[in-house]
Amino acid sequence: MIERNHLTILREIERQGSLTGAAQALCLTQSALSHAINKLVQQIGTEVWIKEGRNLQFTQAGNYLLSLANRLLPQLKHAEEVIEQIASGQRGVLRIGIECHPCYEWLLNIVAPYLRQWPDVDVDVKQQFQFGGIGALFSHDIDVLVTPDPLNKPDLIFVPVFDYEQVLVVRKGHVLADLSYVEPEQVAEQTLITYPIETERLDVYSLFLLPANCRPKKRKTIETTDILLQMVAAGRGVAALPRWLVEEYATKLPIQAVKLGKKGIAKKIFLGIRHRDADTDYLTSFLETARQAGG
Repeated sequence: MIERNHLTILREIERQGSLTGAAQALCLTQSALSHAINKLVQQIGTEVWIKEGRNLQFTQAGNYLLSLANRLLPQLKHAEEVIEQIASGQRGVLRIGIECHPCYEWLLNIVAPYLRQWPDVDVDVKQQFQFGGIGALFSHDIDVLVTPDPLNKPDLIFVPVFDYEQVLVVRKGHVLADLSYVEPEQVAEQTLITYPIETERLDVYSLFLLPANCRPKKRKTIETTDILLQMVAAGRGVAALPRWLVEEYATKLPIQAVKLGKKGIAKKIFLGIRHRDADTDYLTSFLETARQAGG
């Protein structure tokens, strides 16, 4: 029988790269770890890894079990946390993953009224899922995904919560500041400051620059919105951000928004949840709070 400790050991070996490292991480002796895996091998009738010098190479069976471990163990951990919270009288923890850097600022405005409405629910925001939110939903690492790029998956529901316009951000007095809109060729002459995201996932590239076969003269990456906009305000480059965010910061920084193209770039923010959680009251209440707040 495949047991939870077998899956835990296999996952830790993959993470640590060795039996010794896995044993230390799990607070086991190496002999106890080896004994557990030998028992598993006897039960399933095939090896889960082979040794190549000092390295371990997972077999086909081992890779399958490792994939199973990566799916099941987070779900089991989540189930235990939920049961523990129910037993202690808590409603739970709402774990939110963000795939949209500027959305963190928007989320702060949603969380405060939500926490007042649900005093027995905690909120945890996980920004490390900016590049793998769909997988995090499926693996139960998060309960809600904030994203501008929903995917049509049968087990997921994506709810649009607000519309926004992606605009170019420039310093006041910039050569582009007085234009009603900018063309790709004009942005290509600038230093473009972006978040550290793959080019193909940036709307200013995929929806504006690349269709016109343009690229900026230079690209700089900044992780935080505050510093990014400070750089724009200092004349170090231009950026592409939601209009609502630019207007908020324009009250304290010498920046302004310019439309990207004559028609502009219209986008939506979605909240994604698992279909099976659609009847969870405190989760659906968060979706409703977000819809009412808008952008």
